[in-house]
Amino acid sequence: MTSTDPEPEPEGTRPPPTRRPGGRTARIRTQVLDAVRAELGEHGFDGLTTDTVAARAGVHRTTVYRRWRDVGGLLADVLDAAGDDDWQPPDTGSLEGDLTALNEEIQTALTAQPPIVVALIAASFRSEQAAQAQQRLWEDRYARCETIVDRAVRRGALPPQTDARRLLIAATAPLYHQLVLLRTPPDPQLPGQAARTAALAAAAGAFVEPRSTDGA
Repeated sequence: MTSTDPEPEPEGTRPPPTRRPGGRTARIRTQVLDAVRAELGEHGFDGLTTDTVAARAGVHRTTVYRRWRDVGGLLADVLDAAGDDDWQPPDTGSLEGDLTALNEEIQTALTAQPPIVVALIAASFRSEQAAQAQQRLWEDRYARCETIVDRAVRRGALPPQTDARRLLIAATAPLYHQLVLLRTPPDPQLPGQAARTAALAAAAGAFVEPRSTDGA
């Protein structure tokens, strides 16, 4: 950011940009967000600027500043845009199959080149706006994935009152731990192994919500 840039407002003080614009506004948003992803994947958070995004998107820098204000606003909108889809979790007919397929999608996203998903996760630790948007995206994805657990309960594969969030975290956490934290090479067996471990534990009641002891 150059010395001639207007003074940015503190992160977290602005609402996210209006979502789902139409016409020319939608085209510009697509161009800009595509540019953010490309710049982030190639140069990381420290190399991301409003000027480089504007240049790559082919728009004037004042257009970027007027709508997104700063890097935090750009990252937040990229993450919010990721939730503006009709994605649904896999339905293979079994809990282990669903979790395996979900983990395979996660592994593909985390190992894609350029590493946009990993870069966005890393950026969420550097920008409060990005962190808030990342949280919204996680909440959206967990809520959509709860249907995996609901289906398994209805099939009788899981005990009633199984905590969907805890089960989903247990099933997917090994992917993030290995690929993001430890940076180990992708293992084609890992998605199924993590899914199988979580499914067996869930079937044994490991994620059943404890009964209240207060008489409620």
